[in-house]
Amino acid sequence: MPEKLNIDLNSPKILFADEFESIRADVAGKKIVFTNGCFDILHAGHVDLLARAKEQGDVLVLGLNSDKSVRSIKGEKRPVISQQQRAFVLAGLASIDFVIFFDEDTPYELIKKVQPDVLVKGGDWTIDNIVGRDVVEGLGGVVLSLALLPGYSTTSVIRFIRDNEIE
Repeated sequence: MPEKLNIDLNSPKILFADEFESIRADVAGKKIVFTNGCFDILHAGHVDLLARAKEQGDVLVLGLNSDKSVRSIKGEKRPVISQQQRAFVLAGLASIDFVIFFDEDTPYELIKKVQPDVLVKGGDWTIDNIVGRDVVEGLGGVVLSLALLPGYSTTSVIRFIRDNEIE
C-alpha cells in the first residue's frame, strides 16, 4: 500500500475575501481579470478557459465557491473535492495569480471588493446573465463570455464515473 503523503495545502496564492486588501498594493496599476466557479473536478475545459482568461490582463483572480456554496448550488453530494484541495490545485496553475473563496451562491460581493477590469465567464453564460456585470461595467471595465471547449464538463465526468462504476 502506498505511503500516505503529508501535503501542506497552504499557498500564498489562496486568500479569503477579507484578505484581498492585503494584496491590493501588489496589483496596483495592473489589469485585473476575474472569473469564478466551483471547479469541483478540474478538467481540460477549465484549464483552457483559465489560460484564455489570463490572456485578458495581467493578474487573474479566481473566485472559488466554498464547500458551503457548492452544496447550496449543486446539492448535498457535492463538492466531490474539498475547497482547500480545489484551491491548492487551482493555485498550482500558472494562469492563476490568486484564488479567493466565497460562501455565497454568487461572487457578487467579491467582485465588488476586487473591482476587476475584466470579468470573464465561460460561453455557457450570456453577457446579460453574468453576475457582477453591472459592477465591472460601472467601473469602465469589460465583461466577456469565452467559448468553451466542447464536450468538457464536471457533470459529464461525474456521470461517466457513476455510469461505469469506476472507483
